[in-house]
Amino acid sequence: MGAIAVLLLLIATLVSAIAVVWTRHESRVQFVELTRLQNARDELNIEYGRLELEQATWAEPRRIDEEARQKLGMVTPRPQDIQLVRR
Repeated sequence: MGAIAVLLLLIATLVSAIAVVWTRHESRVQFVELTRLQNARDELNIEYGRLELEQATWAEPRRIDEEARQKLGMVTPRPQDIQLVRR
């Protein structure tokens, strides 16, 4: 009976050791994935900041006015060409 108990304890110890090794391996794999995703997040945040700056530049009223005048040939209407519409 004692030999069976020792054998069961040995098997339990081996299973426990394998579980520890497997868990540590999975932990390392998950940590590498987390680091990769954090780097990707940081790159996306940088790109988002650049895009926000570009959008602010393109949406600047002075630039829109300049584009409307040059590319579309738009001009500021003369006072006599303005009509007030009331409801």
